[in-house]
Amino acid sequence: MNDDELWAAIDAQRLRTADLLATLAPADWSHRSLCDGWTVRDVAGHLTLQQMTIGDVLRLALKHPGAHSLNWMIRTSARDQAALPTEQLIEEIRGMVGSRRHNLGVTPRETLIDIVVHGQDLAIPIGRTLAVPPEVAATAAARVWECRGTRLSKVFKPVPYDGLRLVADDIDWTVGDGPELRGPVLSLLLLLTGRRVVLPQLDGPGAEALQRV
Repeated sequence: MNDDELWAAIDAQRLRTADLLATLAPADWSHRSLCDGWTVRDVAGHLTLQQMTIGDVLRLALKHPGAHSLNWMIRTSARDQAALPTEQLIEEIRGMVGSRRHNLGVTPRETLIDIVVHGQDLAIPIGRTLAVPPEVAATAAARVWECRGTRLSKVFKPVPYDGLRLVADDIDWTVGDGPELRGPVLSLLLLLTGRRVVLPQLDGPGAEALQRV
């Protein structure tokens, strides 16, 4: 994907996510998401924070002195935002459409990963579908694969997929070597980012190996 296609994909996922959130019942907002310890509302709060500047980061650090990890800062900032009114959360996500700003220290590809994966985090547990085109999921999955062992990978719950060959069955996308793990590329993306809930959607010897771990 070139930059224009990448930002168009980010905007489309932001609109789909905002539209989905606008249809939720009050009980859905307090439902547990796929993120450990996060509700749907917490995830929505996090998704309003895709354009943080150095000033925003400094203000957050001052508000929560003693922060000792990136994951702690991410969780705390999400919960701060989750206290906002429901309508404001939805409009802040929708309001980013058309902007090419992104968080300090990341690229637009990390922004794509964030909106795609967290959109599924809030949709799947409440039985809703949030469409992601296979080429968009493949772009995000390729970036996650490239960043194994870097700072980005530390925000994901580890899954022992090293030594497996991941093969998408809905688009031409393959990475890794070893026993085959096959399924929709969106499911492979979610597995790469630590969401083991997708294992029933995957087939092959690699899936069987992961089921035993």
